[in-house]
Amino acid sequence: MAELFVKQAKQYADARPNYPPQLFQFIASKTPSHNLVWDVGTGSGQAAKSLAGMYEAVIATDASEKQLEFAVKLSNVRYQHTPSTMTMAELEQMVAHQGTIDLVTIAQSLHWFDLKTFYEQVKWVLKKPHGVIAAWCYYLPRVSDAVDKVFDQFYSIDSRPYWDPARKLVDDIYRSIEFPFEPVDGVDHTGPFEFVTEVVMDLDDFMTYIKSWSAYQTAKEKGVELLGEDTVEKFKLAWGEDGKKVAKFPIYLRIGRVGSA
Repeated sequence: MAELFVKQAKQYADARPNYPPQLFQFIASKTPSHNLVWDVGTGSGQAAKSLAGMYEAVIATDASEKQLEFAVKLSNVRYQHTPSTMTMAELEQMVAHQGTIDLVTIAQSLHWFDLKTFYEQVKWVLKKPHGVIAAWCYYLPRVSDAVDKVFDQFYSIDSRPYWDPARKLVDDIYRSIEFPFEPVDGVDHTGPFEFVTEVVMDLDDFMTYIKSWSAYQTAKEKGVELLGEDTVEKFKLAWGEDGKKVAKFPIYLRIGRVGSA
């Protein structure tokens, strides 16, 4: 899917929500040491930016060089372009040595991965037994009753044919995604745990968010404009005269520790 994200990189960086401090505080509280993080599928670095304030160093990787161009540069974050699938030798060369990472994070992208291969690599790089993996997705924003009604129909009917099958894992808020890890200290399951992030948007921002979807880009490649005049007009009427609104994005976290595996 990396080629789709190349075409929407700026829209993705501009329109995708940041994540709430409570999410990172919860994750950081579950790692005994705070030395090194691997942020996988970092995109334009939304998560890496927050992790950099809690850990000594962050290795932020992505298969899209274009996405990385829009990442905020920080002194303790190393951005690394990687192949979409790495060999173990490439992993050691580009990311880290065996058993040296405290935390692996994956924001809004685990559903794209070859999970069997990826989890083998996660278990190889994490410190044992307390190294932590945290993967989260956010779901449909809630704005107002009127906007939500138009948006939900647009999502469930208009855009549905253009989503990759992997999107079903997000629709299921990562409940059914394979996650072979042990519960972290203080909890008896691996989630999903729910958080929420709020984004102040005007209608143009909201349209840009939709245009950052992989489904929107896929439809466009097939000659279909999902945001046609009629659809945009429905959103305008639902949005009303208020320029700015608060969009609430629910976030669902799976978190676990590697154990002795």
